[in-house]
Amino acid sequence: MSAQDRLTDALYGLGWGMVKKLPEPAAVRLGRTIADLAWKQRGKGVQRLESNYARVLPDASPERLAELSRAGMRSYLRYWMESFRLPAWSEERIKGGFDPKDLHHLTEGLAAGKGVIIALPHLANWDLAGAWVTTKLGIPFTTVAERLKPETLYDRFVAYREGLGMEVLPHSGGTAFGTLARRLREGGLVCLVADRDLSASGVEVDFFGDTARMPAGPALLAQQTGALLLPVTLWYDESPVMRGRVHPPVEVPGSGTRAEKTSVMTQALADAFATGIAEHPEDWHMLQRLWLADLDPGKGRP
Repeated sequence: MSAQDRLTDALYGLGWGMVKKLPEPAAVRLGRTIADLAWKQRGKGVQRLESNYARVLPDASPERLAELSRAGMRSYLRYWMESFRLPAWSEERIKGGFDPKDLHHLTEGLAAGKGVIIALPHLANWDLAGAWVTTKLGIPFTTVAERLKPETLYDRFVAYREGLGMEVLPHSGGTAFGTLARRLREGGLVCLVADRDLSASGVEVDFFGDTARMPAGPALLAQQTGALLLPVTLWYDESPVMRGRVHPPVEVPGSGTRAEKTSVMTQALADAFATGIAEHPEDWHMLQRLWLADLDPGKGRP
């Protein structure tokens, strides 16, 4: 393990070890202080966040984008402070920490016994939403985690999420799709963060007026298993409670090839994600390149 990897692992270990012991007001202040310092330094992540917000709000002034990126960093650090503290939260704190709208789409889908796929963008705190599902609703679910470097950091994330009641599968290795399909055929719940895919198998979608690539997995799983596909968007307000919305199901088209159906369904997911992001852009924690034109200027629209 390199010195950089050891440092990264140590810093995350410090966060989980110390931040969860802080009183909540102190953790909130710490997160805001770190966010403001990072924002003032204007590193690559902050600049990319601001550039992505410019895609969402193309008419925004530089002053508005700067204001938005500061709010975005505060939201991002709120996610981390909550995540570090979640293992120490009581069941009642978790149950009261999330308030989703239109939950009936999820509960009715599970009651039908065909399985449900929840697809989310990087909005607010998807780990908190997952902990709420396992704690408040008492419903276990399966998710996929990207393999991180160093391997010890990946192990920390897996242990953290398993401690919140999730079954976590590695993204690599080729077995995740089959396991997810089995869980869905058994009537289970699968949750996937699905607003960024840079692999060759990603599906091109129109996203805020330009081309991005999103994973095909949610649409393919719905087609193969008959499970319900539900977009979910999340956001913060000024309260300690995270808000969310379960969007109406994405239907499988009645005709077309598998690739054509996957394209239509993934575009429908992108449209639902865009609705939530446009309403609460500061809670979209996309500090990486997303649009193809940003990845390769030669692939953008003319």
